[in-house]
Amino acid sequence: MPWTLPSRPPRPSRRSLLAGAAGAAGAVLLTGCTDGRPKAADPATSLERRMREAAVRDSARLLERYDSTTAAHPALAGRLAPLRAAVAAHVSALSPAAPGAPSPSGSPSASPSGGTGAAAPSASAGPVPAKAEEALTALADAERGLSEARTIDLAGAPAELARLLASVAACGAVHVYLLTSTPGAKP
Repeated sequence: MPWTLPSRPPRPSRRSLLAGAAGAAGAVLLTGCTDGRPKAADPATSLERRMREAAVRDSARLLERYDSTTAAHPALAGRLAPLRAAVAAHVSALSPAAPGAPSPSGSPSASPSGGTGAAAPSASAGPVPAKAEEALTALADAERGLSEARTIDLAGAPAELARLLASVAACGAVHVYLLTSTPGAKP
């Protein structure tokens, strides 16, 4: 039987066309599209950084409140010293970990709240009350407000920061208890 040439050129099969299209699409996806600009920082990283800077700023204000209360009422210095030391430890624990990180007070991108919209009360607002018990109550109110703001911020925080904020908020709640309880009293 003689072999005859087909009258029209062979067409590619549907399967080979689909395979070629998939390969081309894969190549485009692998190479990616860039416009030559450097990539922006990871949004989760910048959110974490803003939240850390706001938390450091809030803790620093609370630390100032402890200092002003101690200055106004030197008799409370012994009672407030361990609590102040814990707040100072919070400042260093919450500080952004990146070397050469800018000061939290100089960051215009950081919100005045804890980071997700929870309005953290100003811990350094107002003068220290003249009576020692009122000063302790005012300090406890500042601790309570900041602890509540941090608890609210947990919802929007990245996992590692959320754990840290939860620990700091719990510590703040303990400070409220210690500031409002009578020293030496049995529960």
